[in-house]
Amino acid sequence: MTKRWACPISAALLVLGGLVRAPADAQDYPARRMTIVVPYTAGSGFDTVARTVGQKIAERWGQPVVVDNKAGASGTIGAEAVAQAAPDGYTLLMTGAPHTVSAALSKSLRFDPVAGFTALGNVGTSGLALVINPAVFPVNSLLEFVAYAKVRPGQLNHSSPGLGTLQHLGMELFKQQLGLDALHVPYRGAAPALTDLLTGQVHFTFLPVHSARPHVQEGKLRMLAVASAKRSAFAPEVPTLTELGYPTVDFELWYGFFGPANLPAAIVAKWERELDAIATLPDVKDGLERQGMAPVFWDAATTGARVRTEVVRWRQVVEKAGIKAE
Repeated sequence: MTKRWACPISAALLVLGGLVRAPADAQDYPARRMTIVVPYTAGSGFDTVARTVGQKIAERWGQPVVVDNKAGASGTIGAEAVAQAAPDGYTLLMTGAPHTVSAALSKSLRFDPVAGFTALGNVGTSGLALVINPAVFPVNSLLEFVAYAKVRPGQLNHSSPGLGTLQHLGMELFKQQLGLDALHVPYRGAAPALTDLLTGQVHFTFLPVHSARPHVQEGKLRMLAVASAKRSAFAPEVPTLTELGYPTVDFELWYGFFGPANLPAAIVAKWERELDAIATLPDVKDGLERQGMAPVFWDAATTGARVRTEVVRWRQVVEKAGIKAE
């Protein structure tokens, strides 16, 4: 980094000037169109949240918000675009748990998944449930699940939407913590992974609670536990893994907003306040719940800490399991 010299008086005036200007800058922002980059496909949960929040921000702030889907490379293409953008609050990122998973898997990222971004806040979560096909995996509880699996090492298998997805790494964490030996069968997307679970080609998986619920009600699948810290509002009768004695197996999908590194504190505070307010709006709450998401606000500090913690956790899981990115 190039160093520039300034006399003490000039430096003091610059600092003072910044302090004087900060409130005006925060008040004036935004003065033009903002772009929310979604590093996943249109129609995904992240896309839905970005468009829902973006519409509210546009209404409340009087400036247009454009959602730009830059999918590819497990979300890293869009994330890199935001990491390289000017830290002025006009180019932002909507991402979550998959961002931390990709960071754990990739050895060649051209951005720092933690230091390259400024957290703004989180507006929702989606719980994941341990789900079995009772026709091929005849157990009724987690205790029975563990007992059944441990006497059949290497004989059972589990699906995921693909190598390096949250469901994949979450299951690897689950197996490591419980000492289980089962084969991972990666698919190209959630639909075929679910289809083969329903037909008995695979024995178990982690599914979003709201996706599993209809099949559970029909008796085709069985939910044994949810991996989030609290019970899911979509299946309040299903215990958490924490309740069942496995507090370290705690993960979920979450939906956070970020800016490039070094985003001004006044802009961060403005987004943080708005995200808190928007997450509690009745129509936003209802819309998220229809998509299987629980409206949950985390402030900027909590969201940033979540990224740091999860990147470390998933790197440890990847290393221990010997997982290699495709």
